[in-house]
Amino acid sequence: MTEFKGHFLDLLLQYSQEPDPAQRQRLEDALWRTYGAERAVLVFDMSGFSELTYRYGIVHFLSMVRRMQLTTEPVILRYSGTLVKFEADNCYAMFPDVDAAIRAAREIKAVFDAANEATPDELDIHLACGIDYGRILVISGQDFFGNAVNRACKLGEDLAAAGEILITAEAMDTLAPDHGHAVTRVQFEISGLAIEAYRMKA
Repeated sequence: MTEFKGHFLDLLLQYSQEPDPAQRQRLEDALWRTYGAERAVLVFDMSGFSELTYRYGIVHFLSMVRRMQLTTEPVILRYSGTLVKFEADNCYAMFPDVDAAIRAAREIKAVFDAANEATPDELDIHLACGIDYGRILVISGQDFFGNAVNRACKLGEDLAAAGEILITAEAMDTLAPDHGHAVTRVQFEISGLAIEAYRMKA
């Protein structure tokens, strides 16, 4: 794994130090040839970090993060997904197609909705989810990069409300016309980007 990531970083360094545009293009092509993949990206964020930490302390919130991690990973795997990483209270995963990502997100939401009925409010877990699809660079399940990752992050971390699933228009376009998911169209502008997306109905 370390050697694999090292090769990726070595190619990036060569690219940054290469003065010849043609050679830089060859290095970029090599990166995409070796690490490129078409994937659905799911990013979700736990809502209420600042408030919960302020009111109950970091240990309280970290215990919720750990419960989130243990609950979500099996669901991701059940839908042929790959857990790429947990980072703070965020989860980053990828799937072979958008339908699998949506179904995993919906099941994760349902699991926590049910669990929240049995826990006091201060232990309830609410997730904000973003989904996109596209060509990305994947480092053997350790990390991933690309527009689809960036936009899924914007949706999940910045734009989705607690309990919401937001899906880019590009991701929705990959689904069959009779996909059966109830959605409403929404438009966002963030960090100079216009993102057309769909809000999943519960």
